[in-house]
Amino acid sequence: MEILSTIFFFLIAIFVLVTVHEFGHFAAAKLCGMRVERFFIGFDFWDLKVWSVQRGETEYGIGAIPLGGYVKISGMVDESMDTDFSNKPAEPWEFRAKPTWQKLFVLVGGVLMNMILALFIFIGIALFYGDPKTPIRSGVFILENTVFSEMGLQTGDEIKAINGKSVKYWEEVMDPSALSSSELTYTVLRNGELRTFVAPDNILSRLSENPGVGLVPLLPPTISEVAEGMPAKAAGLQKGDVIIGINGEKIANWSQVQSTVGSNANKPLTLDVKRGESQIQLTVTANSDGRIGIASDQSLRNREFTELSFFGAIGSGFDQTFKMTATTVKGFWKILTGKEELSKSVGGPVKIAKMANDSASQGAGVFVYFLALLSISLAFMNILPLPALDGGQMVMVSIEGLLRRELSLKVKIAVQQAGMTVLLILMVFILYNDIAHP
Repeated sequence: MEILSTIFFFLIAIFVLVTVHEFGHFAAAKLCGMRVERFFIGFDFWDLKVWSVQRGETEYGIGAIPLGGYVKISGMVDESMDTDFSNKPAEPWEFRAKPTWQKLFVLVGGVLMNMILALFIFIGIALFYGDPKTPIRSGVFILENTVFSEMGLQTGDEIKAINGKSVKYWEEVMDPSALSSSELTYTVLRNGELRTFVAPDNILSRLSENPGVGLVPLLPPTISEVAEGMPAKAAGLQKGDVIIGINGEKIANWSQVQSTVGSNANKPLTLDVKRGESQIQLTVTANSDGRIGIASDQSLRNREFTELSFFGAIGSGFDQTFKMTATTVKGFWKILTGKEELSKSVGGPVKIAKMANDSASQGAGVFVYFLALLSISLAFMNILPLPALDGGQMVMVSIEGLLRRELSLKVKIAVQQAGMTVLLILMVFILYNDIAHP
């Protein structure tokens, strides 16, 4: 079932993001009076289609290969490598007949739509949920053998400042813009003394090895809810029980319960439980999803939600979009400068599918938030000045604008073929990396 849900949410994510991106190109082309011959979600290589229909001058369809999509505009050299138009005079509705600014507008249309999608999602989340903040009311729990433990941070440390700036909320501690900054320091209070620790340059790729693990609020592993029909209920666990050990290992924090249970799907677990003044031992077997049906409301009790006005939500949406875009750019720059490892910083279809399923399992709000982050990443990747990407096409169109003439068809085809080859090699590397580094 988990494999099916992973595939399902991956397809949903790709369908939404690709549709939005390609619609940006489509709408911009229509606004500029260009003829759009095909609008496909997914690729229809070798004429493999799931569905297609002709409406006017445009064929709309879904290709059988769900790894992207395309819009075929008349008079444009694109992924289809169609050059039939080259032997005829330019028609008024063709891409090649339009002024440079219109060509650039069409090429950037997909990126703009991806950014607009992310902005709307962030605004919607701010309107629906408000501005959630988790006050720092306790120390941190540091998992062993993580980047934070190697930095010198210890369980019980109270975080007081990030990069010298005082912090009050956990959202500030894990702010992506702080994690991607050129230098990152944590100032903590330990035994009444302030100490400062410096993060390594490759902290982002280190965190990607175990996302969400390593630095969390120190929360007691107290059970607040036992779900009906789940293994925990059958094993005899009750509300108010405190889990102090699993399979002989001491438990001090709720995150340890989550990670240990989650990594032992379909396996029996021996729980040491403190119930009132007594201590008992129970055996429970996690289901195929790595869950036993218990919850802790500690983090929810500590949460503060600030209701935002309509304009406040818009401001929050713009702020989130800017921060996440800046984080994406900084992360890419770290890869280019060698501060982050490429193999640990990029993800392909397998990793995206897993992240889509994980986010969906946490609720609709988390899933659409993931879509917003992925939409920004897609926009950034497409604007890179590489052949076969929107950014590479924009470079060629800009050169033509400066020269006041079209580049030769041979040059365009050669550049497009080189770009497609590079992208294919990159996709193979990313897919291998997904499988080799799950």
